[in-house]
Amino acid sequence: MLYGREAEQAELTRLVAAAGEGRSGALVLRGEAGIGKSALLEEVADTQGARVLRVTGVEAEVELACAGLLQLLWPLQDRVDALPGAQAEALRTVLRGGARAGDRYTTGLAVLTLLADLAEERRPVLCLVDDAQWLDQVTADALLFAARRLAAEEVAMVFAAREEGFDGHGLPELRLTRLGRDAAARVLARYGLPPGRRNQVIDESDGNPLALLEFGRELRHPGGAAARTPVGDRVLAAFRAQIARLPERTRLMTLVAAAEGRGDLRTVLAAAQVLGADVRDLEEAERAGLLLVSGARIAFRHPLVRAACYRSAVLAQRVSVHRALADVVEDPDSRVRHRAAAAMGQDPDVAEELERTAERARDRAAPGIAAGLLQQAAELSPDLPDRVRRLGAASATALEAGDVERAGELAGQAERLAADPAVLAELARVRAAVEFERDEQRTAARILIEHAPNARPGTAESMLRTAATYAWFSGDAEAVKAAAAGLPADEAARGMAHLIDADYARGLPLLATAAARAGRGMPAVYAAAFVGDDAAVLDLATAEVARCRREGLVGALPEVLQMLARQQVLEGRHRDAEASVAEAAAIARDTGSRVRVGRLELVLARIAAIEGDAERCRELTGAVVDSGVSAACLLSLLDLGAGRYEQALDRMEAAWTWPGHYMTALVAAAGDQVEAAVRLGVPERAAEPRRRIEAWARAAGHPWARAIALRCQAMVTGEEEPYAQAVELHVRGGRPFEWARTELAYGEWLRRAKRRTDARAHLRTALEIFDRLHATPWADRVRAELRAAGEVPDSIPTAPRLSDRLTPQELQVVRLAAEGRSSREIGAQLFLSPRTVEHHLYKAYPKLGIRSRNELLRLDLG
Repeated sequence: MLYGREAEQAELTRLVAAAGEGRSGALVLRGEAGIGKSALLEEVADTQGARVLRVTGVEAEVELACAGLLQLLWPLQDRVDALPGAQAEALRTVLRGGARAGDRYTTGLAVLTLLADLAEERRPVLCLVDDAQWLDQVTADALLFAARRLAAEEVAMVFAAREEGFDGHGLPELRLTRLGRDAAARVLARYGLPPGRRNQVIDESDGNPLALLEFGRELRHPGGAAARTPVGDRVLAAFRAQIARLPERTRLMTLVAAAEGRGDLRTVLAAAQVLGADVRDLEEAERAGLLLVSGARIAFRHPLVRAACYRSAVLAQRVSVHRALADVVEDPDSRVRHRAAAAMGQDPDVAEELERTAERARDRAAPGIAAGLLQQAAELSPDLPDRVRRLGAASATALEAGDVERAGELAGQAERLAADPAVLAELARVRAAVEFERDEQRTAARILIEHAPNARPGTAESMLRTAATYAWFSGDAEAVKAAAAGLPADEAARGMAHLIDADYARGLPLLATAAARAGRGMPAVYAAAFVGDDAAVLDLATAEVARCRREGLVGALPEVLQMLARQQVLEGRHRDAEASVAEAAAIARDTGSRVRVGRLELVLARIAAIEGDAERCRELTGAVVDSGVSAACLLSLLDLGAGRYEQALDRMEAAWTWPGHYMTALVAAAGDQVEAAVRLGVPERAAEPRRRIEAWARAAGHPWARAIALRCQAMVTGEEEPYAQAVELHVRGGRPFEWARTELAYGEWLRRAKRRTDARAHLRTALEIFDRLHATPWADRVRAELRAAGEVPDSIPTAPRLSDRLTPQELQVVRLAAEGRSSREIGAQLFLSPRTVEHHLYKAYPKLGIRSRNELLRLDLG
């Protein structure tokens, strides 16, 4: 019976009941040691009808990659081969080791699919994770990724964790408070204490259930100075007092069990035999209720008992025990842990073994664990160069794990010990990456430029290329030029340097050459975006998204989807862009990449600007720190659509004085600046932006850019021919929103020239495009022009497309289903469980007016 936990029990009951009804969920139980988290897990485990899976974090296994997942997967390994390819391979790597793991989040996706498959048996699945603060990194990442993407799988997950050491961000939390006096008295009722003694125990335990039980069991309280210490320390002291009363050989056995940490009775007995003890010496500890031996397992009553057993021993005893364990364990990762714990000083052999163990951890997609092992290896390295090398490797690996602060700290330690300029240059690469992750791209670029001259051949060039990119996006023109000066044969760096000086004729051809040589992958996507090659960006980004899906590269997908969404907006495919952003943002949140979420919002801000949604556009641009030039372009476009020409022009002119004014986005927005100046009646302020866009368009040669340049020429000069040429180029070269603006401007010119019939043709084209893009303020302007040209346009925009009825994720799912893909195939592509795919389909069918997949084939889903 649990007293004082009625509300918590009700919350857990609701969670499991919801899962049984198809509404999956997860919850973190948070609280101090002894507060009753494990008891609540035991209580919910008795839920009728649920299949219960359990994982318990073990302090001794924190540095053992996949230790927790092995607990989860071992009984389920016969189901692994049925998973989609990359997911099955990820779990086979966990179970069998050996092969290098891929994207670490693919493992979490595989766990999600596995749990969903179990739930297909029409029994809800309840996954209980105790002592989550002691999960190894791979297990924690995988289980949290799965928990954050639960939807309709009939799965519930509950994590029990202490206040520190487990980051469950994004999951709801239930914090356990201390018991009140009434509940505490009911807990103590079993001991039959007299009232005075009972009140003393209640006071001393401070509402901690474990303390109540232990102090009540002892029929005493610590008293004195101990009463002023935290309750956890008082419970620990009570356990140490119990241990002190055990026979010496029994204390030795409990120390061996505590040091072994994993609960493997065979290993404990083998080490004990080396030390002169045997299984009979466990009896007194069992009778005292400190530990339980069951089959091949040995477990302490509570983690604090284990801590008390270990801390009660003197250093010499602990060292002897770890040496004995190192001699008998078979697992190399466990052996090196015990050897390191037994090391009394620097030990090159142990350091080397730790380094090998770190490499195995990296192979199993556990860079955080690998970083800790390398740091230990550095501390045990007597040779200074080895220590510096291992600290440098630890810092780089910590960065790979996303632990930016730790990476910076380790790199700083290595720098203070290093003297070789080449070594310092290697460390500078890590420090620069740390600064980049902190959003300090300018600092990162300068670090790389400073140390590149001392780097080894080949490395220096790579450092300077990275520095040029960092400097470009941070608006550090001086650093871009400095990096380019060190790369006289690099087309990309030299091209960027020319663009800073607005020398488009030399800069853009160099960047185009660099883009052609980049082949595939994200460098090629960015290179194509630099020069405004829309077709190449769309093709390359689409191919890269497909590769990430095919290979299960979950963590890499948000950046690729961001570039794809950006291009989809330019192509006028707003619904597709919203779907790409929605998926990218969900994955970014699930993987802890909060900075990426902000960058994705700028893509949505452009849609809001086009649609005239002022509140949303300002909200999205304001949420992104240092959005600078990008935000200026979006807000100016918003002002332009609303007829606030002076605000739009002032904002754009100011942006040209800011760092980063050479960005492609600002140059491409020169057409906005020209239009604002012309409509405001100050054509002289259009001269400079017109010159820029014309020079850029000549050098780039893309139809969309040349069309905008011609539109600007026509608006300033009042000539018709540039309008006609611009329309022809738009037909050849994309960017529908710009095309519609050209048709609108041309229609306005024709109406003013009294050629109303000709004007109506162009205005109708503009209206059709603006309506399709939901560009309401622009469509309203076209309708006004049509009325002035003698035509009464429909007051209601074109009927919404079917795709507009669906959420972004529903649209993705429905389109893939319409291609004939199964729910399992769709789930593998979108990193969702098959049950969630089915959930989205069943929500979409009524919106589309259909009842089955077969009917999708006859629908136009854009």
